[in-house]
Amino acid sequence: MPGNEAHAHGLGARLGCPVLVPELRQFPDGELYVRIDGAVGDDAVIVGNASGDTFLAITFLAGTARDLGATRVGLVAPYLAYMRQDSRFRPGEGITASYFARLVSATVDWLVTVDPHLHRIGSLAGVYTIPTTVARAAPAIAGWIAAEVERPMLIGPDAESVQWVEAVASRCGAPFAILEKTRRGDRDVSISALDRAWDGHTPVLIDDIVSTGRTMIEATRQLRAGGSPPPMCVAIHAVFADALQDALIDAGARGIVTCDTIPHPTNRIAIADQLAGAVRARLG
Repeated sequence: MPGNEAHAHGLGARLGCPVLVPELRQFPDGELYVRIDGAVGDDAVIVGNASGDTFLAITFLAGTARDLGATRVGLVAPYLAYMRQDSRFRPGEGITASYFARLVSATVDWLVTVDPHLHRIGSLAGVYTIPTTVARAAPAIAGWIAAEVERPMLIGPDAESVQWVEAVASRCGAPFAILEKTRRGDRDVSISALDRAWDGHTPVLIDDIVSTGRTMIEATRQLRAGGSPPPMCVAIHAVFADALQDALIDAGARGIVTCDTIPHPTNRIAIADQLAGAVRARLG
């Protein structure tokens, strides 16, 4: 898929597979044109984040691959969208996590993704009817922190972040703490303060998704108000719905780095090895 060429070529190199770049364009009336120029084997793997209009292109590519001889079509979506609305919070709301899972499950035979945003859903098997494999970003994040941050102290901004913070901390041998978050709206959150002596440690805020960035901004403010050094912010998925970097710096952050699941200038942490391992296991 456009924008995912680096991931596709990285997987191809690690798995010893050819990489085909499909032709995707729009007709004058806006409808999609797709073409795969090259031999398609029994297994075809579409590499691209399935969100918004891109999912229709993925559907057409999957159908085209099957017409050209593929017996199995997999999807490698480094960032898996539509996991946020996993429950009905107000009457009349749609549970889009379930609806999207049905669409994906009807389109491809298996799915590989990186650390999906699981909150009230225990696992992807709770909504997806196809085999799924989750590649974990923790080893890559831990490697980056160990190499780039002196005496790190890992901080999770809320209870949801425990799973990622603990996994990273265990790999780089760093202490960690978890803050408490209260969310009143998409752009209105508050974070509890952390009262501790830093003793030369550098705080590293870790979260899975940065969208509006309100959680990280508020956590940074609370850490700085409590006397911490400027925290380094690390996120797995750089959604970046709002202009975030300047606001984080203004709040007192040292900077922000992200994994390369979504192409963004803050990408510093590559997860190609983790993706390749997950795809290799899925292909058997």
